[in-house]
Amino acid sequence: MNGGSDMTLAFELEALKALASPEAVFDDARGWSKYVGVVSEEPTYVVTNFTRKNRVRQDFFSGPRGKAESLESVKGQFDTERHVFVGVDEDDEALADEVDWEFLHVEDAAEAAEWTLTEESSAGERADEDVRDDWP
Repeated sequence: MNGGSDMTLAFELEALKALASPEAVFDDARGWSKYVGVVSEEPTYVVTNFTRKNRVRQDFFSGPRGKAESLESVKGQFDTERHVFVGVDEDDEALADEVDWEFLHVEDAAEAAEWTLTEESSAGERADEDVRDDWP
């Protein structure tokens, strides 16, 4: 990716799931971004579970808020020259436009940064990702 390092980079959770190695992606992105995090409509425990399993250290995440409110909050808290939202579909692109973030489709981001995309996982594998494993 080109551009300066004065950037806040937000991944939609589904975009992050589309990448073969989320940990490596975050490590790489930290080389040219000031802040990197995750936004999602999913419950907090789903995001936390995914990032913990994939050893992703995020600077911010949605918490109990929706994506729009999260992106607006992040933009207010992290004063960088650029705010880039990596998403998966037209809804994500429309959201980025609505909250005045740049939008980058995950496939375009992966190509530019030389990140590897995952193969489509089966529905059974997807379901397992959302199961809480932090119960006693």
